[in-house]
Amino acid sequence: MTDIPWLTLAIALPALGALGVALTPVERVEQAKRAAFAVSVAVLALLGVMAARFDTSAAGLQFEEVHPWIPRFGVSYAVGVDGIALLLILMSAALVPLVILAAWRENDDAPDRGKGYFALILALEAMIVGVFAATDVFLFYVFFEAMLIPVYFMIGRYGRGEQRRRAAITFLLYSLAGGLLMLVAVIGVYVYGGTFLWSDLVAGGALAELDPAVLRWLFLGFFIAFAIKAPMWPLHSWLPTAAGSSRPGTAVLLVGVLDKVGTYGMLRYCLELFPSAAAWFVWPAVALSLVSIVYGAILAIGQSDMLRLIAFTSVSHFGFITLGIFAMTTQGHSGAALYMVNHGFATGALFLIVGFLIARRGSSLIADYQGVQKAAPVLAGTFLVAGLAGLSLPGLAPFVSEFLVFIGAYMFNPVPAIIAAVGVVLAALYILWMYQRTMTGPLPERLAGLVDLDRRELGAIAPLVALIILFGVYPQPLLDAVEPSVQRTMEQLDVTDPAPAVGGTGPTAGGQEGASE
Repeated sequence: MTDIPWLTLAIALPALGALGVALTPVERVEQAKRAAFAVSVAVLALLGVMAARFDTSAAGLQFEEVHPWIPRFGVSYAVGVDGIALLLILMSAALVPLVILAAWRENDDAPDRGKGYFALILALEAMIVGVFAATDVFLFYVFFEAMLIPVYFMIGRYGRGEQRRRAAITFLLYSLAGGLLMLVAVIGVYVYGGTFLWSDLVAGGALAELDPAVLRWLFLGFFIAFAIKAPMWPLHSWLPTAAGSSRPGTAVLLVGVLDKVGTYGMLRYCLELFPSAAAWFVWPAVALSLVSIVYGAILAIGQSDMLRLIAFTSVSHFGFITLGIFAMTTQGHSGAALYMVNHGFATGALFLIVGFLIARRGSSLIADYQGVQKAAPVLAGTFLVAGLAGLSLPGLAPFVSEFLVFIGAYMFNPVPAIIAAVGVVLAALYILWMYQRTMTGPLPERLAGLVDLDRRELGAIAPLVALIILFGVYPQPLLDAVEPSVQRTMEQLDVTDPAPAVGGTGPTAGGQEGASE
């Protein structure tokens, strides 16, 4: 198992594929698209074989590779995955071929007929695998920043509308600002910890002996960068503009995958490298999460553009994820990890379906649609399933995630759980109202020629609908993968779950009996 460099292959294959697609002559663009799709399927197959060899009972990193990269400065090419990283990589690899399939005709009006867009998707996939697999803090930072390049061009060059270049620059500036803060913190980690290797930093304890004030500044350097990426209120304002100016396929990768780097970073780096600083920051993080949940949902209700609406719903959903992370309970962490995966599938499905509508009508405005279910019942049906998943209907995948977050938050303290419940009510409003306005009612004459999903579009959306239903009914494989990693994080934080309430006494507020400065 360890003789095969699984993760290196999973990084190299899409990177080489991106280069091959980019070098393909424009007159052979169809062959370039087929090659991009074939490479993405091959990456998924490779990772599937790797996942079949993953030991779900082990809490440590697996498929590790450590090679000197810049020995003079202690930098290594070090990769490896735990259960959470593995699920996020698999989720990303599953979305990429579906995005390629759905975007087959999206950029035919570009000078290169979209060839560059597909090359950028594969380049981004290589960096996504790298950022989730990196176990050297400096290597993680390199992948974290390198992801900005393909996304910038996917929005600025291949995006929608006159504001796409401005949206791309806004995305870039926000991300670079967060990355600069992280770089300072990464340097601080090396200076005080003596290494960039994540496993040595966690096990060595050198950081734990630092002055609490220093630890808190290092924590904030990572946290702010991850809060921008997540995105978390009040650092979220780049997302609706970026998503609204993107092609739907880009929005899937931006919101469904890249934003998870922020919440994954909070779990992996903020909590495990700086446990005492994380305990100190629990209540501010919980407060920011609650504002994100309610604020994102309220703004989603008032949107007239479907892409922006889905983007604001994600601000709310990421609030649930960060609430689960900083609840500091086993259930909260498990729910947050599952939420990252299930949100990728549910939101990816919504963005793709809106993309199919845009391809037919040329507009993402809600007011331009009505009665679609009469002309395109399959499209409307898949839209409904994805929308109900977005509001965490029982029986669909996000429900289990959200339920675990609520349990973890309530065990931490009942008040945040009660406030977060407002987000569930508001989710029903923005999802069902959008569906009612676009899919129900009489079919206007301007939409009389609307056609239903074709085979290619069905091939892109059907797997996502199947996964949403499968993991809603049977989430145990996901839980089996994340639980050992969650237990490791709890041990690193030195916290235990509050005892179940007996006789109406209620859970122990804070849930951090073992936390120490």
